Order: sequence, then C-alpha cells, then structure tokens
Amino acid sequence: MGFLVSPGVDVNEIDLTNVIPAVSTSIGGYAGPFRWGPVNEIRTVSSEKELASLFGEPDAFFAESFFTASSFLKYGSTLKVVRSESSQQVTASSAIVAFTGTINNEEHFVELESSLDSGFYARYPGDLGNSIDVEVIDNTTFGGSNNAALFDSAPGTDEYHIVVLDKGGKITGTPDVVLETWSFLGINEGAKKENGSNNYFVDVLNKGSNYVYAKGVVSTPSVLSLSSGSNETVTVPGDITNAIDMFSDSETVDVNLLFAYNDEDEVETISEYLVQTAVARKDVVAFLSPPIEASTVGTDRVNNVKTWCDGITSTSYAVLDSTAIYTYNKYADKYLWIPACGHVAGLCANTDDVAEPWFSPAGYNRGQLLGVTKLAINPNQSERDTLYKARINPIVSFPGQGTILFGDKTAQSKPSAFDRINVRRLFIVLEKAIATAAKYQLFELNDQFTQAMFKNMTEPFLRDVKGRRGVTDFLVVCDETNNTGEIVDTNRFVADIYIKPARSINFISLNFIATRTGVEFSEIVGK
Repeated sequence: MGFLVSPGVDVNEIDLTNVIPAVSTSIGGYAGPFRWGPVNEIRTVSSEKELASLFGEPDAFFAESFFTASSFLKYGSTLKVVRSESSQQVTASSAIVAFTGTINNEEHFVELESSLDSGFYARYPGDLGNSIDVEVIDNTTFGGSNNAALFDSAPGTDEYHIVVLDKGGKITGTPDVVLETWSFLGINEGAKKENGSNNYFVDVLNKGSNYVYAKGVVSTPSVLSLSSGSNETVTVPGDITNAIDMFSDSETVDVNLLFAYNDEDEVETISEYLVQTAVARKDVVAFLSPPIEASTVGTDRVNNVKTWCDGITSTSYAVLDSTAIYTYNKYADKYLWIPACGHVAGLCANTDDVAEPWFSPAGYNRGQLLGVTKLAINPNQSERDTLYKARINPIVSFPGQGTILFGDKTAQSKPSAFDRINVRRLFIVLEKAIATAAKYQLFELNDQFTQAMFKNMTEPFLRDVKGRRGVTDFLVVCDETNNTGEIVDTNRFVADIYIKPARSINFISLNFIATRTGVEFSEIVGK
C-alpha cells in the first residue's frame, strides 16, 4: 500500500490463506478414428451411450477404435476424445456444385464458409451424413408436406419451417426418423425474433443444429438430400499422431491417463508418439498395448509381444500391457479383439475412486478387468516372468477369480522407485498440485516471509498425503540455505521437497517352520 500524507485510517486485507489445491487424476484422453463427430477437437464424454451419440455407433472398420475408447468408460466417468482427421474423409452436402472436401468442426466451417456454395452440409465428415435429408417448408409448400403435423401452423410469408430427417436410418437405425425441427425461422438475413434475437435460418442452424450447417439462400423450398460423404478405409499413423497433438499442451488441456488407437504393425509409431507426449507434459501416463496381431497370430506370441515392447523407449511415464482382449460388440452382435490399453488406463481411474492415485491399480483388489470374454495370451508363471522382466504387465485370467492386471511396472528399464505405476502417479499428483499453488509466488519478493509461506503451505498438504498412505516421510527445505544470495539476485526461488514414496508389494514370502513339541518359540525367534 502507499503512504498516507495526512491523518486517516487505511483498511487493507492481506490474504495468507494459500493452500495446495486438489488436482484431477482420473481424466482419460483418447485419440482415434470414428465414424462421426467433430474432427481434431476435444470433446468430453462420460458414458458409452454418450460416446455413441456424439461419435456414431461403429461399423466394422471403426469398432476397434470405438471399443478401445469405451473400455475406459467401464471404470472412469470422464474421457476426452479426439477424432482423427483423414485425407479420405468427405463431408456430405446438398451443395449445387458437388463438395469433395471436409468440414472438421464448427471453427473449421467458419473458416471455409465464404468459399462454400449454397446448400446444406453435414455437421461432420463421414458416410452417416448421406443419411440426412433436410426439408425446407415455406408458406406455399406447407399444405403438401408430410411433416406439416410437426408444426402448430404454417410459416409466414417470410419464414421457413425446417425438418432434419434420418432418411436412410444410418444414424438412428430407423429410416425417416425426425432428428430436429426448426419452426418460424426468418428467410432473410437480419431477421429477428420478437425479443430481438437472431432468427435468420442460416445463423440459427449453424449455431444450434447437431446435424447440419446451412450456407446461402434456398431457391426452391423442397426436400434436399445430402450425399457424397465418406469415411477413411485405411488408418494412417500420422493421422493419429496429429490427433494426439491436441493433448500436448499441459497448460490448457487437463488430462491424466492418455491412450490412443493401436499400432497395426511392428512399427511403434503411435506408441512412441504417445510416450513423447507424456514425457514432454510430465503430468500424464501413457498406456500402450502391442499390435493385436502380435498377441493373436503365430505360435510364439509371448516373444512377439516382448519383441515389440523392446522397441519402446524406457520411461516411467508409460505403461505396457501384454495381450489383446476379446470383447462383445453389441452393435453388430459379434466379438472382436481390441487392445487392453483402455482397460488398464480405466483401472487407474477406478483406483483413484476406490482408493488413492498412489495405490497400485493391479492385483485382486483393484486390478480386475471388466467385460473380457477371453485373452489372446493367458500367460503361465514362466511366461509372466519373461514379460515382467521386459517391463510388460501381464494380464491373467484365473479360474473363478476373473481377469486380473498382474503387474504394476512402468516402462522404465532402470531399477528405481519410478519403475512402479503407483510411485509415478504419486509424484505426478504431488508435482501438479504443488506447482499449481507455487504459481502464486511468482513476482513476490524472495525473502524469509515468502519462503515461510511456501513451506507452511506445502507441509500440511504432504502431511495429509502421508496420512493417506502416499508417502512414508517427507522434508521441505525452503530457506536461506537453498535460496542463497546468488539465487535471489538472479530472480529465482528454490524449494527442495524430499519424498519417501510408499511401495507396493510385488513379492510375498511365507515361511512355515515346524518345531519339536518341547521347544519354546522364544528360543527360536529370539524374542
């Protein structure tokens, strides 16, 4: 505050209540191809039903991607999804001149709008757009419309009624289902409702429709069919890595558990890109599965999986699993193989819910996979030994006990505390939470007061984590010993936070010792 130059009372508030905030730990992120939905845009879904509604029920080509994403939602309720872009995608339209391009999302439509011909365009690229009909009804055609009963009365002379239909039945599963109705929309640009809001049919549809965009005028009110929409038929790894880029910025995208559409061959292009993204962010764990063919084809499938995983960069920010999973596709009434990465990421989200992020997601208590019909590889003890030494977490089906994640290693080859999932996730939570609070020390004065404030803010948080079994002990050093004159003079601030992480049990030894009847146990055990 400034100095008073004459007598008076100056009232000020000083906020010394800074605390370490809670941070998210269970948000999944998935990038892959879908049949419908916005492209290169992050959308959040909370259930398989919502995933199907936004990104379309899968056909045979998209089933693997769809069920990889939906497998996470068996355990966690927040999944951020990015549909990948493909050069093969085409957006369906009723444009006067056939449209052969793609409209990825609303922002992309705004960029392209000035170059588009008059007509209606599907909201998203893909063959589902070919199922859409748009009926435009004016005052003269209302009486002859089959959909007139959907409206209270005919439109005015300067108004339209608009009906969006699933003519082909591809979207809803039933032909001629009405998707949307729009009543009494203005024909002319600048049209307003009585309350002064915009009522021009083009603007209203472009802002509010879930299925179509409009461009320009409608010369003759009629039923307009959208056509020429198409999907990709081949998945290109570069398209998936471009979609993964949407998750690269840790400051704007909050995500914790990252996975993507699987590599389809022995080249680890997508998996390595996931690893690079996780390492660059330093606040997410990437979940990787071997190509489906590695665990489903051939006689030496364990070695195939090991060979593939040997090519993955050593890092504690990734987790590898061992096998493809056979699951039921209710949309086609058949079974298919999918990678297990979505399930393993989901187990981590479930662990956050039933325990804490620093507990292991593996084992009989928290490691049971849901919706699994069978495994491509159900490894025995010898095969589990081979996989575990190669940083691969075995997934095992035990009779009468379900399918279990039977390992909690990260992809780090160097033996250390960080070669376990629970320790890596513990440090992500601590680093993210404390760093979030530390931002509010920026541009403050580096003196004993600020150092003490930081320490008094951090220690209660760590005591709470210790009480919740995350760490066995800790020490926070933030004083003149590590904020020396040189540090202060170069405008830096240093805090050293020492952590003893809690460790998960991987090996149990039970020693049963038989003794003679007359022997005292105290003589044997020395107590």
